[in-house]
Amino acid sequence: MTEQTERSLAEQPADAERLPYDRPGGGAGPGGGAGRSPGPPFESSTATAATPVLPHATPPPLAEPRPLGEPRSWPRDFTHRLTAPLPGVRALARIAREGKLRPAPETLLEIQQLPFEPGPMPAAGTTTVALTWAGHASWIIRMGGLTVLTDPVWSRKILGTPARVTPVGVRWEDLPPVDAVLISHNHYDHLDAPTLKRLPRHTPLLLPAGLARWAHRRGFTHVTDLDWWEAVELPGPGGPVRFDFVPAHHWSKRTLTDTCRSLWGGWVLTGPDGRRIHFAGDTGYGHWFEEIGRRYPGIDLALLPIGAYDPRWMLRPVHTDPEEAVRACQDLGARSLVPMHWSTFLLSGEPPLEPLHRVRAAWAATGRPREDLWDLPVGASRVLAER
Repeated sequence: MTEQTERSLAEQPADAERLPYDRPGGGAGPGGGAGRSPGPPFESSTATAATPVLPHATPPPLAEPRPLGEPRSWPRDFTHRLTAPLPGVRALARIAREGKLRPAPETLLEIQQLPFEPGPMPAAGTTTVALTWAGHASWIIRMGGLTVLTDPVWSRKILGTPARVTPVGVRWEDLPPVDAVLISHNHYDHLDAPTLKRLPRHTPLLLPAGLARWAHRRGFTHVTDLDWWEAVELPGPGGPVRFDFVPAHHWSKRTLTDTCRSLWGGWVLTGPDGRRIHFAGDTGYGHWFEEIGRRYPGIDLALLPIGAYDPRWMLRPVHTDPEEAVRACQDLGARSLVPMHWSTFLLSGEPPLEPLHRVRAAWAATGRPREDLWDLPVGASRVLAER
């Protein structure tokens, strides 16, 4: 959450400061997590219908892929999709008083120890599934012969945020041709207009509902925006790759007047051979992880955020901490956890290296194989073994 976002939250009503885990019956889960978020989950792919999730029911069939570039009509806003109220004026006043949205000065020496190991990307054929971490939530994913970028931010600095503390892990000129871009939501550290301007305007953009107009205004011609549980397919040399837009516990905003006017979420990528990647974007912990795992069994890699979580009283509903990320990986039924959303921009109060230490400890506590924690340095790559 950037300083621009913090300022813009001030238009929210003051009584929105109370969070769901402060309510009766909304207690925290193990390890200080928020547990299941109260409030109605939305099962339907429409923007207005609400259907309770039935955890033990047979999951519904996956939606048929929608046409690429399909014009859509959306509701005025998606506020009804929030799983926690947004912070109000009192919360912002408390943050200003406590001054805890930046690491303590004595911890900043840790920046020199942040893992940064850029290297050449591995060769990727039509059967390869490979990841390269450019930093923050920006990944180069190769699957089915396609090259896909997630939330690409190649800028050194974004609006209202201190400059990145590690360089971009992959030089822009070293990228292979980009076949698609996935965006999780419109916050400035995930939807970076200067980076997108570097792309050919015919690059397919896959966006949350309500963002197509933003992309069209910037000259992009192959734009598709989706609701939760909707999907598209892109043809690839190895066969079609499927992209499903799935829920997340977050929100959206870029200006003082567009709160939740576009949707937010994550993506599930399914390759021609059935291997799956879940890219969570930006999210807090909650019930949606279990539901995603129910609908998309056999997730191989879960790309989950582990940073920007302190102070918890404010950020718990929208940012997982390392222990919650491990728990979310388990809820998803994913084989491997791939931490992200740390070691790039200092957006909150935890020490720079703390997310890495905590996620390693939380993973070890589960007893799962160490090699299934893909705690990559910025700039590093890893290839998923074939099934």
